[in-house]
Order: sequence, then C-alpha cells, then structure tokens
Amino acid sequence: MGQRVLVTGASGCIGRALVPLLQGQGWDVHTSSPSAAEGRPGLPHHAADLLVPGEARRVVRAVKPDALMHLAWFMTPGRWAVATENVEWVRASLELVQEFAAAGGVRVVVSGSCLEYDWDFGYCSEARTPCQPHTLYGVAKNALRLVLEGLAPQAGFRLAWGRVFLVYGPHEHPDRLVPAVIRSLLRGEPARTSHGRQVRDYLYVDDIARAFAALLANDVDGPINIGSGQPLALRTIVERIGDLLGRSDLLQIGAIPAAPTDKPLVVGDVTRITSEMGWAPEVSLDEGLRRTVEFWREELARDGAPTA
Repeated sequence: MGQRVLVTGASGCIGRALVPLLQGQGWDVHTSSPSAAEGRPGLPHHAADLLVPGEARRVVRAVKPDALMHLAWFMTPGRWAVATENVEWVRASLELVQEFAAAGGVRVVVSGSCLEYDWDFGYCSEARTPCQPHTLYGVAKNALRLVLEGLAPQAGFRLAWGRVFLVYGPHEHPDRLVPAVIRSLLRGEPARTSHGRQVRDYLYVDDIARAFAALLANDVDGPINIGSGQPLALRTIVERIGDLLGRSDLLQIGAIPAAPTDKPLVVGDVTRITSEMGWAPEVSLDEGLRRTVEFWREELARDGAPTA
C-alpha cells in the first residue's frame, strides 16, 4: 500500500474527481466530512465537523496520514463571498494543519482561489499580481496561506497552494452559471444571464483534479495557479451550451444585470504549473460541456424531471 493521504472536501465537485485519481496513483486514501453518509464504498471515511475544536486532532490521530489534501471550505452560492464561516474555516484549517504536522505529516496541499488576487489587474500571476482580495472569502484564503507559509519551516511540512480559477463540470452546485444554464435548457425553460462580456478562466473539473494530484506527488511549493490560461467570455460558454442542446432560442443573454463589482477580465498565468510540473489541460471546452450536459441530463432523469 502506498503513502496515506487524508482528503477533506472529498464530496465536493473537485474532491469527487480527485479521489479516484489518487487511488489510481497508489495512495492509501482516507476522507473526512461532517456526514458519515458522504463516505464512499470501500474507502475509509471519518465523519467529523472540522469546525468543532478537537475534531481535527481526533481525525488525524485515527488516520495517521503522510500527506494532507485540504479542499473543504464553505461554498454555498449567494453566501460564500461574505459569510463569516470563512473566518471559522481559517481557524479550523490552521488547527488541522498543525495537528497533521505534530503527528509527523510532511506534505500539505491546500485549495486556494483566484479571488486572492487583486482583480483590477485582470491577468493573474503568482509572482507579479498583488494579493488584495475584494471579498471576505478571498481575504480568508489569503490569510490562511500567509500563516501556513510562515509556519511550514518551523513545523516541518512542505506546502503547495493550488489557486483554482473557475471550475465547471459534474457535481458543481446547480445554481452556478454552467449548471444553471444547462438545467434550464434541459427543462425547456429560459436561461437568463447577464451580458456575458466578462472574460474568465474556466477549467473542467477533471483537469483541476489532475493538477491537485500532481501537486501532491510533486516537490513544488508555494502558490501555483490552476487554470486554463485561456481568456473566455461568459457569453461564449452560454452560447456553446445553447448550441450543444439545440436550444439557443431559450437563451436570454443580458436579461439580468451584472454585479456592479464584476471585473471585465480575470485570467490566470499558468506558466509555472506547465513549465515546472509538465501539466497541461486535456479536456477541451466543447468536450467538458458535453460531459457536463450528460451528467445533468442523468441527474434530472433520476429525479423524475422531464427534459427537452
């Protein structure tokens, strides 16, 4: 059996894609979440609410992991950007990493976010773009990174910080842009969006999972962008979904106002992950959207909802 890794947030969008990859690479994977029902058959799962002081110690002592993949965070749409749970997750994450290091763990990989950057710069580089977040979520993530980077040499662990840009794919929250448009069109309902001129960096979830798996097995430390590196207007994504489903007639682009704080351009510089790790995206936008459509078609059919 290979080295043991504890994965938090394994039931989330990225975690679901990541766990099978880690198993395939020979890791002895253990997962943790507040609910025992979120465990997978045949996979050791530890039910624990990491926001409760002392739970991190209990889980770490039970698992005795060599590595830690920390993906868990508060991500409820409509609340995640400003929720006070962000502050709670900073404390809980610090407790988890400290317990992990005290138990002899050596490799820590944490999911960061492009929201740590100052979005006024548009093009986000680990080495050149300032980290001046405009949301509490971004502030909390960046604060956690700074503390962990200072703690790592003293506590004896190596830290990689994967800054995720925009994910799409199966198991994403249904209220996010891509699944919301897909679900509306599958039900034969209008899909109302903003003007869609915002340019973003979207990456299919399987490619993000591959990047995290590579980080876990690699010696790269510090912040590293995980994105496509390709600028893509939101309108283009919405129109591709309409074409894919043959329901462009239901698209209502510009029907709702864009957020007043919405920036026109947010794209990641992926030079570091491609040059230092040899990683590159494998799933095209069209293929990723096709897979995502099929996932939601099956989900709606399972729920008994009629689809177009």
